[in-house]
Amino acid sequence: MDQHLPLSALLSQTLVAFIIEADNEFEHRMHHRTTLQKSTTEQLRGPWLTSLAMWSNCLRYVGEEGVPVQCLPQLARTETNMHGMQRWGWIRVGSDRMIRPTRAALRAREIWPSVLDDVDERWRQRFGNAAVENLSASLSELAGRLDPGLPDCLPILGYGLVTRLPARKNRPVKDCGAVNPEVTLAALLSKALVTFALEFESKSQISLAITANVLRLTRPDGVRVRDLPALSGIAKPGIAVAISFLTKRGYATVKPQSPGSRVNLLSLNAKGEEARDLYQPLVQQIEDRWRETFAAATIAELRQSLERCVGDPSASPLFGGLVPYPDGWRAADYLKAKQTGKALLLPQYPMVSHRGGFPDGS
Repeated sequence: MDQHLPLSALLSQTLVAFIIEADNEFEHRMHHRTTLQKSTTEQLRGPWLTSLAMWSNCLRYVGEEGVPVQCLPQLARTETNMHGMQRWGWIRVGSDRMIRPTRAALRAREIWPSVLDDVDERWRQRFGNAAVENLSASLSELAGRLDPGLPDCLPILGYGLVTRLPARKNRPVKDCGAVNPEVTLAALLSKALVTFALEFESKSQISLAITANVLRLTRPDGVRVRDLPALSGIAKPGIAVAISFLTKRGYATVKPQSPGSRVNLLSLNAKGEEARDLYQPLVQQIEDRWRETFAAATIAELRQSLERCVGDPSASPLFGGLVPYPDGWRAADYLKAKQTGKALLLPQYPMVSHRGGFPDGS
């Protein structure tokens, strides 16, 4: 267990905890469908469940009158999974290239703001109003020094799980309306974390998502693939994407642990070890540079506020708000982990994919 978490990991675990708590609440309030209905032979009805990310990169900007297709990336300052949002029952794209909300989307637009307000209030009760105010204040001060064009959420990761933002056009599309950035805790955490990731990935050949959640956990004798979800806090689909990239690009191999074994071992080669060993020095270098660029007092207060929220990563107080509702899609895995005594961990960088935007790679 890391004794001194990097600033990026503290930002990540705090943000992921906030998102999952909000996602659980939205799932509870919003009529929807998931694979749970398939497993219980219930009739599939309602839109397919998505995460806070899809509210922030799509639904928030699609009101009753709709929005032009070309305007959405400009307003959200990031891309959405347009085809997915249509297929899942949230939006329709007409022949006039206008994105319009479905009835479910209009209902979601009523629910999401109240969910975010309620989770914010829970955090104030759980951690203390002063602690949340201090965290928000340090993040707001930092955000005021960052690129104003950053999105209010984590972007959907690109190939190689890189943190990518849409290319800036020299001329903004006309008649798209003004961009009104969110000031929620999730939005402020996202801006800081995206900035950190972009700086990291400008100096590393492997994304922060893969480095922090997979490479970091490898040892000289390798790591069992089946252990990585529990060790990283990243779900199997996200781990599978990361391993596929590492093996295809020649950073690692996956082989049976022993002849005839069904247990696979992920082992790094020299190229992979070099990328792994860059992680700790580079994240520390970025934090040190932030102290010089954004004022040491601001970054010190930010770190202290985040450490108070995260606590001991293996028994973090953040998990106090992550108990899912009994009918939630996370409930079975949560109950299994509690019954077997497995430690619950949060990712050291979110893996937001096109599969609905869930931050643990689900």
